[in-house]
Amino acid sequence: MAGGQRLDGAGVPVKSKIAVPGPSVVKVRVSGSAKPGIEMLCGFAFSDDKGAPRFASAGGSGDAAADRDLASALRQTARDVAGRQGRIAVVPVTSKRPARRLLVAGLGSRKDATYEVVRHVSGKIARKAAELKLGEFAVVVPPRLGAGSTQAGIASAIAEGSKMAAYRFDRFKGAGDDSDNGDDSDVGFGYGAGGSSNGAYDGPNRGSAPPVTRSGLVSEVLSAGDAAGPDLVIVCGDSPNKKGETLDGISEAVRTSSVISDGNLFVRSVANLPPNECTPQTLADIARGIAKRDSRLKCTVVSKGALKRRGFGGITAVGQGSRNEPKLIILEYRGASGRRRSRRAAAGAGGPIVLVGKAVTFDTGGISLKPGASMDEMKFDKCGGCTVLGIIRTAAKLRLKTDIVCIVPAVENMPGGESYRPGDIIRLYSGKTAEILNTDAEGRLILADALAYGERHHKPREIIDFATLTGACIVALGNDVAGMVSNDPGLADAIRQSAARTSESVWELPLDQNYMDMIKSPVADMKNMGIGRAAGTIAAAAFLRNAIEDTPWVHLDIAGVAWTQTATKSRSYKSKGATGFGLRLVMDHLLEQ
Repeated sequence: MAGGQRLDGAGVPVKSKIAVPGPSVVKVRVSGSAKPGIEMLCGFAFSDDKGAPRFASAGGSGDAAADRDLASALRQTARDVAGRQGRIAVVPVTSKRPARRLLVAGLGSRKDATYEVVRHVSGKIARKAAELKLGEFAVVVPPRLGAGSTQAGIASAIAEGSKMAAYRFDRFKGAGDDSDNGDDSDVGFGYGAGGSSNGAYDGPNRGSAPPVTRSGLVSEVLSAGDAAGPDLVIVCGDSPNKKGETLDGISEAVRTSSVISDGNLFVRSVANLPPNECTPQTLADIARGIAKRDSRLKCTVVSKGALKRRGFGGITAVGQGSRNEPKLIILEYRGASGRRRSRRAAAGAGGPIVLVGKAVTFDTGGISLKPGASMDEMKFDKCGGCTVLGIIRTAAKLRLKTDIVCIVPAVENMPGGESYRPGDIIRLYSGKTAEILNTDAEGRLILADALAYGERHHKPREIIDFATLTGACIVALGNDVAGMVSNDPGLADAIRQSAARTSESVWELPLDQNYMDMIKSPVADMKNMGIGRAAGTIAAAAFLRNAIEDTPWVHLDIAGVAWTQTATKSRSYKSKGATGFGLRLVMDHLLEQ
């Protein structure tokens, strides 16, 4: 499909009908106090603490009787909340001092309260502020949680939960449609990539908003993270505190967390796009748009003809059945030096970190057609590619001093007269051959090409790949933990530590020669399936392991965690659809470099 345009049944280009509203930004700032009369001041209560929560630097009304009544009301509200995690109560203040409303939110017991608990409860507070249609609210940082907590860490979790809870993908809803999108909240605010609270879809008889070209859609998506919602003031106590943390230091930590949260929203906004609007060409245009915004970024897109000539047999085979032609997207961030370096110089400096993300913009299964039930969710088969695009975009915004290369093989897996077939034998970029037993095991084919290219061409110091690769991973680990396979214990441990810090959980699976033997083929170097239903996630990882030599590598199977599914644990900051899993994890890993 030339240019990635959407075609009607006769093959005629169809203009997109997306109205693009202007973005508005949720501002987050840190302060030593909340201004008197702020619309809502929020404090946390613990189940193992007595009395009302701490409202730092709040001040009184000047009316002693009113202050006593307010203190009594707060104590009663704290007893009602009882510190139960996620429970919220709002106390109106007639004197409007220290605020027009006080909110008490439970965090559970202090010793068990974690940054993840703060993140979740802060999201509930932000949703309540939006429900009340506030313009601004303040949250008081508790002085401590369990062992090892810091004011900067708590404040960052408040910012993350509040910003991510503001997300709702509603760009295709009609004007005046305030119904929710299936999340667990009763709050009906939201935005798409750039905001759509005034109604985003201009279908028949829906108004007169102008149609938007693909370039307009890309521009809108690149504004993702500009979430519409109340502004947030995070109130810290004395500075410096007992741990030597200053207000400036906490502010910088919150700024970093806010940028990372915006990155998460960007990933969701791209991943949630429907397949008729997001083709491989659209992803290529989004990557080019990212590169145009930063001189340290360079984007290269390899198209169908060049893919075939250069030996990308996996990407070519999977993509050949669709009119939406395959693309290989390479986005390079030159953070270590700020200028392009030769591969030899980069290798001498330790090489870049290579991130590879599977992007099947829609996966029908090809000739091995999937069942119809839930096939609509296969628009999320591009989540790995969306994640790595979001990571490199966020790294550039934070101006990290690390060279990063993001590689996205983007295809659409469709049945057709030119589709690849079970029984085919294809030659991958590595030079190895693969027997095709099932065309629905396509992700490992395109990833193998991208991994081999990334290692051979960029000489990285480590490789991390993301893929919604196997349903077997969901069976094994459910919908809240990603599967991890690695050839390097040190890198795997680093990823595990970042997962623990960000609450984006992973669980490592083994990969030894017995599993490698499962993908041996009698007619080719390997086959794209294992043995029956045994160890499906590991067999897929074994196929990928064949694509690389000895570079430290981690594979993350995000099939269960990339979007909200039936068994996904409810979190205030996870709305229905894509979750953006992995961006916060890898950003933590990069910041530790």
